[in-house]
Amino acid sequence: MSTLDSSLQGTLLHRGKVRDVYDLGDDLLAMVASDRVSAFDVVMNESVPDKGCVLTLLSQFWFEFLSPVVANHVVRLLPDGRTTVVRRAQMLPVECIVRGYLSGSAWAEYQATGTVHGKTLRAGLQQSESLGEPLFCASTKAAVGTHDENITWAQLVELVGLDVAQQLEFISLKVFADASRHAADRGLILADTKFEFGYIDGTLALCDEVLTPDSSRFWLASEWQVGTTPASFDKQPLRDWLESTGWNKTPPPPPLPDDVVRATRQRYLQAYEMLVGAALPTELPR
Repeated sequence: MSTLDSSLQGTLLHRGKVRDVYDLGDDLLAMVASDRVSAFDVVMNESVPDKGCVLTLLSQFWFEFLSPVVANHVVRLLPDGRTTVVRRAQMLPVECIVRGYLSGSAWAEYQATGTVHGKTLRAGLQQSESLGEPLFCASTKAAVGTHDENITWAQLVELVGLDVAQQLEFISLKVFADASRHAADRGLILADTKFEFGYIDGTLALCDEVLTPDSSRFWLASEWQVGTTPASFDKQPLRDWLESTGWNKTPPPPPLPDDVVRATRQRYLQAYEMLVGAALPTELPR
């Protein structure tokens, strides 16, 4: 038996790169977002203070913000600021992706084939350019230690059926539109994001984390310029430093300098403060 706090006990089901999941019984789970940080699929030896609280509290902000649009799995948050009690869902075997701008793996695919997730886009697009209309895509959920694989619409329909695929597309695009407007009002661009869905008592629900720096690409609107790659609000300082060291991206990772940890923490905090409109609560246990 693993104790989460004095009033909540559960059995550890899964320990991921960042999150630990506990079975509480009665179809309830506890999701604990740690301060662990990974890059290139390797967990660092050092943690990023407050990162877990940012992921948890920012997700909670979005779950509440989006509740008129889609159900979610949240039951309650615990006072530690990093543990969420959720209802167990029958998870779908895909991740839903919405891209508003051409960046990351989508840009790489477009350069090679003129497509994104197998969809042909107009010629002449540049890196970080707006797609005009957001593009709904999907990927498979990879096993631990492997990478997700992008799939086509036909493959998505084969996995979940046409009706469910259409529901996923409609809800994902609606959530992306609402979140994009909110971000834009606060000086941010939501370039792309990914969602996970599952069924709870027959209702399609948004699950896991949502619209955090780990699951989404946010840019400062003031820094966006077509043809360049704006800095994102995640562990970019960490990745940049690791790239500069010549590390071969296999364990063990090099020790992180304090200034890299501080810079990474600041990016997470800035994303939270801009999106929520308030600083991270200071009364949270550290």
